[in-house]
Amino acid sequence: MHGRDPTTLGRSAPCADRLRAQPDGDCTMATRVGYFYDAAHVAHNSVSHPENSTRLTETLRTIERLGLNRTLVQIASTPATLDQILAVHTAQEVDLVRAASAQNRGFLDPDTYVTPDSFEAALRAAGGSIACVDAVLSGQVASAYALVRPPGHHATPQRPMGFCLFNNVAIAARHAIQRYGLRRILIVDFDVHHGNGTQDAFYDSPDVLYFSTHEYPFYPGSGDLREVGSGPGVGYTVNVPLPPDCGDDEYRAVYRDVLVLVARRYAPELILVSAGYDPHWSDPLANMRVSVGGFRDLLSVISLLAAESCQGRLVMTLEGGYNVQALSDAIATSLYLLQGEDTVVDTLGPAAAPARRPDVQPIIEAARRTHRLND
Repeated sequence: MHGRDPTTLGRSAPCADRLRAQPDGDCTMATRVGYFYDAAHVAHNSVSHPENSTRLTETLRTIERLGLNRTLVQIASTPATLDQILAVHTAQEVDLVRAASAQNRGFLDPDTYVTPDSFEAALRAAGGSIACVDAVLSGQVASAYALVRPPGHHATPQRPMGFCLFNNVAIAARHAIQRYGLRRILIVDFDVHHGNGTQDAFYDSPDVLYFSTHEYPFYPGSGDLREVGSGPGVGYTVNVPLPPDCGDDEYRAVYRDVLVLVARRYAPELILVSAGYDPHWSDPLANMRVSVGGFRDLLSVISLLAAESCQGRLVMTLEGGYNVQALSDAIATSLYLLQGEDTVVDTLGPAAAPARRPDVQPIIEAARRTHRLND
């Protein structure tokens, strides 16, 4: 591997160490970074709901204020086709979302709302995630960020749930498999909630390795360490359930001692990230203590693994994050990192120290035993 070894990353791992390996063994900075944003998302909105349009409108304002939009490549997209959605979801699930949206039904469950424009917004979110995969795999950009909503990782093949209508990252992964013939896609999910829908979509498949860190026990109730896949997919689901109050140090330890080993053994051809920033200490819907700098460090590890395994091919798709200031700062910091810049935008600063720090070492050791990472 060229550049910094991800197992040595500490609190201030410089983003400038993210290198793209070339066939001749030399390294050049992977600076062409794409992003997708579609203003149509604002029509899927409920002002009193935490998953509302200000999450992305304020993020875009931050990106423009910092001038990031002038250095990024904007990726064009069309809505996902029904065939692309049906590659992950059942026809009944699609019909439910379409009918509920057309009827302006309000809420599909206590958490998940629809408006008359939600079906179209969900198609556009999935389409934007697909377009980012296309841009990276075609070589248009080195990496990309799909700034999309509604989010997707809770949507199972059979039902929308947990703020999610269609599973954007799963649809993008399936597209990479079907169009490009990829057979080793790593999905890293750092949202505070377990991505049950993504897990379900690939639970019996070795084509996708799903890795999740999440607060547990917590919504949606899945993500136990013993959930490891089924049939030919056994071993390709890796859950690291974490107790409340985990912060930067705990997350870094999990990435260093579990994710790095999992990824190196799998040798992915593409890495997708379900980027949920609700582990941030200020998030109103969770109980973790990660800072913006902590997210930067986690993405640093992921980026270095992409450089090592798949020529830097990395696509991020937005999931959760419900303190709009923290969300905007963390996304901007992520975009800086993808460009190779060691810039942290952190208006809110670090979390206060907990009264008692959680001990995640037993969880790490259990994950390593479960997935035979000590062999």
